[in-house]
Amino acid sequence: MIEYNLDIATVDQLTKQELIDTINYLINHDFEKLIYALYRIDVYEHKIRNLLENRTDINAATLIADAIIARQLEKKIAREKYRQVPPDKPEDAW
Repeated sequence: MIEYNLDIATVDQLTKQELIDTINYLINHDFEKLIYALYRIDVYEHKIRNLLENRTDINAATLIADAIIARQLEKKIAREKYRQVPPDKPEDAW
């Protein structure tokens, strides 16, 4: 059974299909919660609106899931790019 919860801490643990199912559920039953989750995950409303307006051939939940996955990947790449490697010696830390 899927728990229809879209949270920044758990979104990476969902399969794409689980993510789509969760988004579909939220679209139909708790749209405000979906909007809040997208805000917390850092997916911009204007990006979603643009996708929905320009890609009418694809299910809305699939588009939103793809946007979430892409944003999570962008954040992961940025974290790796700006990650500071700890120094080998403690005295080099300062």
